[in-house]
Amino acid sequence: MPIVTIQMLEGRSDDQKRALVEQVTAAVSETTQAPKERISVIIDEMKPTNFGVAGVRQSDQ
Repeated sequence: MPIVTIQMLEGRSDDQKRALVEQVTAAVSETTQAPKERISVIIDEMKPTNFGVAGVRQSDQ
C-alpha cells in the first residue's frame, strides 16, 4: 500500500488539492501497478513562517 506525503506551503484551494490527490494517485497506480483503492496521499501544509530557503523564511520575502 503506497503512502505519498506531499509537503507544501499553505494557500492552495480545495480544487487544487483535490486535483493533486487525483493526479498523484493515478501516477502512483500507473507506475507501481498498485490499485488506486490502496494508495494514500497525505498533504502536509505549512505556514510560510515555518519554511525557509537559503536562510530566509518564505514569509520574509
